[in-house]
Amino acid sequence: MTEKEKKHKEEKLAEDKAAEKAETAAGEGASAPGSADQEAAETIAGEQASAPGSADQEAAETVTLPLKDYAGQLEELDDLRKKADDFSDGWLRERADFANYRKRVTRDQEIEKQNSKVAILRKYLDIHDDLELAIKNMPEHVKSDAWVNGIMLIYQKFSNLLNGEGLQPIPAENCAFDPALHEAISSEEDEGFESGKIIEVVQKGYAIGDRVIRPARVRVAK
Repeated sequence: MTEKEKKHKEEKLAEDKAAEKAETAAGEGASAPGSADQEAAETIAGEQASAPGSADQEAAETVTLPLKDYAGQLEELDDLRKKADDFSDGWLRERADFANYRKRVTRDQEIEKQNSKVAILRKYLDIHDDLELAIKNMPEHVKSDAWVNGIMLIYQKFSNLLNGEGLQPIPAENCAFDPALHEAISSEEDEGFESGKIIEVVQKGYAIGDRVIRPARVRVAK
């Protein structure tokens, strides 16, 4: 075989291989669109076939539901709503009762606190009265002594302490007798005072706000 014949044979083989590759590529390209179209067609057909069936099934279920069962379900739903309302009302009542309980406890604690405070202040008032009486009956010849100034200073501090606790004297001097504020220890004839007027305050009375801690003890004109 000549050199020219070998070259011709090699070119022929190359052309045959190129032709085979072209045929293979063309076959793959033709088969892919076909499979995609087939799958899409099958999907659409399946949906079209299943959709009417599901709609018919739902329609059948709706139509075949007995009215008696439907009425029973409505009644049960009403009962559940009523129970929920009852539970809600009960919870609101319990909450209101608890709020009232807290207010009552707070009020009772405040009253107890005030009562304890009043009990202590009444004891202090006895000491205050003794100091006041001692200063009132102090002999004239000792009033200029240095220690008297110390007693007066103690009395003033004591009075300021009571005032700081809200304790205020009850007006009684030259006032009309008021049984809510005053305690009459005697009722006497006195031309210098009208009937029902207070002649003398024997012991001062004190109050905190509207609460009387100790009524003023007085002598009253008839």
